[in-house]
Amino acid sequence: MRVTQSMLSNNMMRNISNSYNRLAKLQEQIITQKKFSKPSDDPVAAMMGMNYRTSLNKVEQYSRNISEATSWVETTDSALGEAISVLQRMRELTVQASNGTYESNQRGSINEEIEQLKQHLIDIGDTQLGGKYIFNGYDTNKRPSDTLKVDADGNVISELKYESQEIQIEVFDGIKIPINTSGQDTFGKALQTGGTIDKLMKSLEGTDEADITNRLADLDQTIDDFLKAQAKVGAKQNRVDLMTDRLGQQEVFAQKILSSNEDVDMEKVILDFTTQESIHTAALSVGAKVIQPSLIDFLR
Repeated sequence: MRVTQSMLSNNMMRNISNSYNRLAKLQEQIITQKKFSKPSDDPVAAMMGMNYRTSLNKVEQYSRNISEATSWVETTDSALGEAISVLQRMRELTVQASNGTYESNQRGSINEEIEQLKQHLIDIGDTQLGGKYIFNGYDTNKRPSDTLKVDADGNVISELKYESQEIQIEVFDGIKIPINTSGQDTFGKALQTGGTIDKLMKSLEGTDEADITNRLADLDQTIDDFLKAQAKVGAKQNRVDLMTDRLGQQEVFAQKILSSNEDVDMEKVILDFTTQESIHTAALSVGAKVIQPSLIDFLR
């Protein structure tokens, strides 16, 4: 086969063009630090990357969910702890009032303080987190104490009522954690008409020390109910902490796999770029010698 000058020139130009393309590809990888910039560069890796990124996004969403769960249980624990302190103060006052040396006006003062403590307990039952009432089940936009209505004479028209549905947050595939505590089983039982505090206040209006003393057992039971609820919250908090650690490990693992699939080895790419640059320079040098001199070169 006869090799002509034009064949050599065309072949050289094609090879130099390919060399430029390889240089451009390596330069793009160095700049972006990614193995490919579009799916057509590596369809298999691109498809795997989509799956890995989906998994990572799910883990990140679960992490946000677990953060919300953590806020709920911590806020609930704090509220229940404050409520227990209020109830213990009520118990102290009840012990004082059961003293036979206390006169009716002194018991009246104690009753007034207990009335204020009761109101504070209602306020604790209205605890909010991010605008949501945490002790009112699904009805988180409604203030629980709004259900309590009294007439001008102080008679109860409608009872204080808390919703008790269980709110669950998904923290992993198929794993949900209940985050709320039933307000009806705690605040509702203590604050309803005829409940523990209501009975205590009526006893303080009388003069029977034995009747006041009997209210201590009711208070102890109420405090025990709140302590049990707080213990359950503590158990939830432990589980949330375990899931937080697990999600943290999953996120690191997902990021590592995604990086392995998409990110370049910078040392290797820089070395390849330097090598290709040397090859390209040599190709240009050889190409300059391949091109046949023209008449113009002799006329200079």
